Amino acid sequence: MKRFDVVIVGAGHGGAQAAIALRQQKFGGTIALIGDEPDYPYERPPLSKDYLAGEKPFERIMIRPPAFWAERDVTMLLGHRVEAVDPAARRVRLADGQSVGYGQLVWATGGTPRRLTCAGFDLAKVHSVRSRADVDAMMASLPDVQRVVVIGGGYIGLEAAAVLAKLGKRIVLLEALDRVLARVAGEPVSQFYEAEHRAHGLDLRTGVAVDCIEGADGSATGVRLAGGEVLPSDMVIVGIGIIPSVEPLVTAGADAGNGVHVDDHCRTSLPGIFAIGDCAAHENRFAGGARIRLESVQNANDQATIVAKAITGEPAPYAALPWFWSNQYDLKLQTVGLSIGYDDLVVRGDVGARSFSVIYLKQGRVIALDCINAVKDYVQGRALVAGGVNAGKDRLSDPAIPLKSLAT
Repeated sequence: MKRFDVVIVGAGHGGAQAAIALRQQKFGGTIALIGDEPDYPYERPPLSKDYLAGEKPFERIMIRPPAFWAERDVTMLLGHRVEAVDPAARRVRLADGQSVGYGQLVWATGGTPRRLTCAGFDLAKVHSVRSRADVDAMMASLPDVQRVVVIGGGYIGLEAAAVLAKLGKRIVLLEALDRVLARVAGEPVSQFYEAEHRAHGLDLRTGVAVDCIEGADGSATGVRLAGGEVLPSDMVIVGIGIIPSVEPLVTAGADAGNGVHVDDHCRTSLPGIFAIGDCAAHENRFAGGARIRLESVQNANDQATIVAKAITGEPAPYAALPWFWSNQYDLKLQTVGLSIGYDDLVVRGDVGARSFSVIYLKQGRVIALDCINAVKDYVQGRALVAGGVNAGKDRLSDPAIPLKSLAT
């Protein structure tokens, strides 16, 4: 059995950054990075944007070139899935039966795409957008695709739809709730994006339920709605969230719920085991202290740095300001803070000019901003969220008043 001082399970943003941060912190011990895909670590956000569009080759979305990992003496165990964790023996068991020992374990596995539960969910030509292999399979079939049904009106579904619309495909986008982005944004943002997608030719439908995926010869041919209508399709894309990949930790006895529970240093309830990124549920002060999972590159990278500091004897609590982004058509959405629990909002700027911000308030204090083609608001608004500033709705809504002037 091989043994390493630190074993990192998961070769996405969080896992890669954990290895990078350990070396930046002058950690001199042995490090192994275990990933269940054959590829070296790569960026996930471009999968539904530039990579799907064919605008960026895989080499340009790699987090670091292969030589980087060898130069930092990081052992890469790629194409291996961890099946079990033994906290007492401090080892993990791989799917091929091998065991790898560890001194400290960093769990950075992210999640797996949530699948439909209806008949036909497993037919060919039904795709998710989570890995390079997922998107490569979609891209390989695109020359024969004209009609696409996208199920899910979150960021992944909308971004993929925007790319495919630009490629000339006919798209129907289905959202079960009464508006797109309902879980992450206010109504002005939802309404704006619905109008934009429809203006680009999408048949966008909200408040609809899928009955099943119809197929022939093992491949999807259409989506049947609860009312009986069948939408013919050459491809179905499902973007309805992820399920955190934490089963081995839960089986080993880790405290968990929606993700594995971690403290403010990203430690799980199991000795010597940390968890970071999409799979880690932490108490976040920007969510009013609620225990949440944050599915973002920012969160994965910042938590990775927290773990590296803890392992190298320079512990610091996680208190990073959340931020996110989404590119659709020529629209750049930048979000700072968390709008969870907002009780009021302010629209700042000109929605018709496609450059505006939505500022979310809770008891008068700024808790988040969604900035659409409004980079200055995003940059200056960070201080308002970090400080929980109460600036008054009239001043916040006036684009003639720079947000930075309201931060004090």
